[in-house]
Amino acid sequence: MAASSQPRKATYDAIVIGAGIQGSFTAYHLAQRHTDTLLLEQFILPHSRGSSHGQSRITRSAYPRALYARMMPDSFRLWQRLEAEAGTSLYRRTGLVVLGPAGNPELEGCRHSLGADQVLDATVLARLFPGLRLHTGEVAVWDGTGGVLFADRALRAVQDVFRRHGGTLRDGEKVLRIEPGAVLTVTTTAGVYRAPRLIITAGAWTGALVAPLGLRLPLQPLRINVCYWREKEPGSASTGRTSPCFMALGLSQAPRGIFGLPALEYPGLVKVSRARRRRGGVPWPAPLTSCPPQVCYHHGSPADPEERDRAPPGAPHPDIALLSSFVSSYLPGLEPWPAVVETCLYTVRP
Repeated sequence: MAASSQPRKATYDAIVIGAGIQGSFTAYHLAQRHTDTLLLEQFILPHSRGSSHGQSRITRSAYPRALYARMMPDSFRLWQRLEAEAGTSLYRRTGLVVLGPAGNPELEGCRHSLGADQVLDATVLARLFPGLRLHTGEVAVWDGTGGVLFADRALRAVQDVFRRHGGTLRDGEKVLRIEPGAVLTVTTTAGVYRAPRLIITAGAWTGALVAPLGLRLPLQPLRINVCYWREKEPGSASTGRTSPCFMALGLSQAPRGIFGLPALEYPGLVKVSRARRRRGGVPWPAPLTSCPPQVCYHHGSPADPEERDRAPPGAPHPDIALLSSFVSSYLPGLEPWPAVVETCLYTVRP
């Protein structure tokens, strides 16, 4: 992607290893501050081997932990600045429904973080979002800032703007060795580079990368199933409006949470996922009749990032069975078994 068009040199002010969304944004901010920065990626870009691929991700202000909620106004401003620099749209505001048992601490934390009483009972939710169903003792909270980030497009945009600011991006270069010192030396499959500062954002590969330096980080890569669900009545979710995102917290059958968002990848399918580790006035929307096209439960099986495509033994997968039960109960307009299953890597810690 980058190596053929940028001159090769050996010395930089900073080196960033890993060109996922974390590393790419780190390099982008360094370059904005006139820091001569090299961004290294072991795979040819774009790729789907790590955690930053795919067309869509949720963004929101509703967080159980106040720290994250307080960060969000700055976050939205930074996304808007990148959109202006890149000349492209990276965010679609859809709103977000957070649902769960009344009085659940995390749900209450989300409500508090929004700074307003945006609670929907089952009657209001059914009127606004007929595709979502609440059960006895459950409520929902509305986050009007929530929406979908276009992940692949955002990754390309931040990398393009990084290079426009003078940064160097080299893909297809796997790091073989890191030598510490006042000036660090990074040896890759294609060259040797030096810089006084090194930032490692290698995701699932971080543990193996730093182990030779004597660092034993308690990082666990997980292989996540990302599921898309077909509508029972094709076209029922296509009303000319964008469906809201949603999160389900505090459910006994899904202690790590479930989230869903409009699936841009597969028209007519719904994307629902299990959440991995939770981090802790807006006007009411107009009525919608569709439900979110992706539903996921983002907790999965321990995985070797070098063997990501090797499916874990045992079928059916318990996460998919859990999601199937959730879809049948909360999204009755969808078929109860996923039409498409993809994988993604998450890296978690204790």
